[in-house]
Formats: sequence, C-alpha cells, structure tokens
Amino acid sequence: MIERDEMFAPMLEADPSFIGQWQTFLADYSDEPDLPQYLALGDLALHLIDRMRRGDIANFDKVFEVVERWHIDGDEYVQEAATVGFLESIQNHLGGNDRFKGDGGVRASDFEPYLGPETRKWWDKLYRFWEGDSSALRFDT
Repeated sequence: MIERDEMFAPMLEADPSFIGQWQTFLADYSDEPDLPQYLALGDLALHLIDRMRRGDIANFDKVFEVVERWHIDGDEYVQEAATVGFLESIQNHLGGNDRFKGDGGVRASDFEPYLGPETRKWWDKLYRFWEGDSSALRFDT
C-alpha cells in the first residue's frame, strides 16, 4: 500500500524534471510535521500542464502509471489526494472542460490518453461533481 509519506518517490522516478520543484517544496515546508501534499500535487499539475504546452510529453505514460497506482494501491489519503489534489488541479487550471482552451492552448482532454482506467473513472467523477452530482466524489464507493 502506498502511504502519504512515500507517494512522491515513484513520481520523481517517473518525472525527474519535477525534482527541483519537489526539493524547493521540501525546503519551504521543512518545519511542518505533515507536508501539505495537496500543494505539491497542485505544483505537479502545473508542471505537467507547462510540459504539455511545450510539447514535452516524454514519460507522461510513466507519470500517469504512478497516478493510476495512487488510485489503486494508495491508502485513503493517497487515493483522495490523487483525485482532489492532482486531477482536479489539472481540470481547474484548464477550465474544467473542452469549451475552454486553457493554459497556452492546452485542454484538459489532452491528458485523457494517459489516464489509466481507475484514474479515468475519478477524472469523470470530477466532471459529474462539477455538474452538480454531489455524490460523485464519494471515496467509499
């Protein structure tokens, strides 16, 4: 089972270009007893959006394999953070739907080819939640 304190290790292997930002994050929050992982996940989302905008999609398959593992093998915190901290950050920054071309012409749907089945389920549940289905993000189902 992947736990909160170890969730970023496989991501840094999958995307070494995020290591500098991760190290800055660790330094910024070194006094915190529990790292605010959601902030790091938001930074990761922006990092990947920027990479997508530049056409730098090398290793995206590996990055989203990690996200899939977070959803399948993560503890409750990791599963929820993968959805609400990471996927929702991507959708929020890109306007949430394809009627809006977000950051530098990148659309949320540009990430969809990389989503594994479980990640795709939660990606779609986020859309349902935004459309008013308040039960869509129940993590106990």
